[in-house]
Amino acid sequence: MERSKKPSAINAPSGGPQPQVDISSDNSRVTASLPTGESVDVLLHGATIISWKSGKQENLWLSEKAVLDGSKAVRGGIPVVFPVFGPPPPNHATSKLPQHGFARTSRWEYLGKSTSESGALSQGGDDCVKLDFGLSSSNLSADAKKAWPYDFGLIYSVTLGRDGLQTVMTVRNEGKEPFEFQFLLHTYLAVKDISKVTVTGLMGAIYTDKVLNATNHTETHAALPITAETDRVYASLAQDTTSVLQDGKPRFDVVRDNLDDTVVWNPWREKAAAMSDFAPKDGWRNMLCVEVGSVSGWQKLEAGDTFEAGQVIRSLL
Repeated sequence: MERSKKPSAINAPSGGPQPQVDISSDNSRVTASLPTGESVDVLLHGATIISWKSGKQENLWLSEKAVLDGSKAVRGGIPVVFPVFGPPPPNHATSKLPQHGFARTSRWEYLGKSTSESGALSQGGDDCVKLDFGLSSSNLSADAKKAWPYDFGLIYSVTLGRDGLQTVMTVRNEGKEPFEFQFLLHTYLAVKDISKVTVTGLMGAIYTDKVLNATNHTETHAALPITAETDRVYASLAQDTTSVLQDGKPRFDVVRDNLDDTVVWNPWREKAAAMSDFAPKDGWRNMLCVEVGSVSGWQKLEAGDTFEAGQVIRSLL
């Protein structure tokens, strides 16, 4: 199924040194790097991106106690949330699944590397590399398949470019029955000091504040400061880009494609201290989750149909 607005691909290298892709000796992760120093590191567990560097600058926050052996979801990086966001609602097809679904705790297949034409991240044919990962109903654990017995296929494409990182998810209904799903990229951005961070691109949007008993409010800040525990779901955003500023200077642009919602989350002191896999305990000062997704409602896919959406994150150093 074609979309009129598809995530832009990235130009193929024009010559000279080429991107390098390595698979770890234990076949647990894939690392790609560019001749100019950018790199990305993806675990096959959850297809979780655990590192994205611009030169020597790490752009993602990863807990020092993150569990990377596949026994639980990774705390930090970019976990993939599918087919439900948060605790599953009762009396829904996802109600027997764990919080945030099964994609972030399943082992994905590495489908290979490629380059593509046109350019969301490239400028003048800059080097880039695309890594594809796959997950289908046949890869699920018996418990997950029993809890959500639909035939589906996911292709997750991670493209590393000189000026950003693009992550695109394709969801296909491979069965005979329609199904509903939610999808979110749970991105943990690394920041120097959360007390000096603001977020723009949210003004005027309706958000659900989970800290305030899931009540609805309208965002009044042109530049939202993070001054306490923050857990907000902004729905139907008018702007495609949400920006993170550090000390008043642009640090990240997060550009949504075919996704209307964004979650802004920071656990702050008390909640961070209560998480066994969150470290250091004052790490909340150095992270902010800006999570693009489709989570305020449900996407419905008929048999044979395909949904495609994603994001581009630009590091503005």
